[in-house]
Amino acid sequence: MSAYTPPFSLAVQGVTGRCPVGEAYAMEQIGKKTFPVLSCEGPCIRGEIARLAANLVASEMPELARACHAEAFFVPHSAMAAWVEQAERIVMMDGCFLKCHGRVLNNLVPQEKVIHFDVLPFHKRFMDVFLTDDVPEEERKAVARQVADKIIARLKQDLLKTTAGA
Repeated sequence: MSAYTPPFSLAVQGVTGRCPVGEAYAMEQIGKKTFPVLSCEGPCIRGEIARLAANLVASEMPELARACHAEAFFVPHSAMAAWVEQAERIVMMDGCFLKCHGRVLNNLVPQEKVIHFDVLPFHKRFMDVFLTDDVPEEERKAVARQVADKIIARLKQDLLKTTAGA
């Protein structure tokens, strides 16, 4: 089996309608000109650490707000997708080197707009664990806090450079 996956496309079934609360939230964020924060998610502990850290980062930096990756990626007529597409910067926090969500995002927006983090090097833990439930909740929260603190520090540097260069 090859360790490389060549580029591929995926057909996604269309949908009628939009998420009413997602629409209102995304429109509010567009008005505020916040930068969307997307993250890996799922049953994997590494994705869960990315998700928890992304929530902390977005809640502690007023220029950022969480975005729904599923709506942004798979409902292209939604306000969530419009917010991500028109944002000046987008923060993407993937759980590991596979960068699954980031690879999708890089096909939706110019890569230079994306501040992309592979969260795993920030904590270097849980290499032999898959399920989130195999790590106690308090430990998950503590590791996510450590990751969030490091990412906040990097983002402050990056966003300062961006605003100083503008």
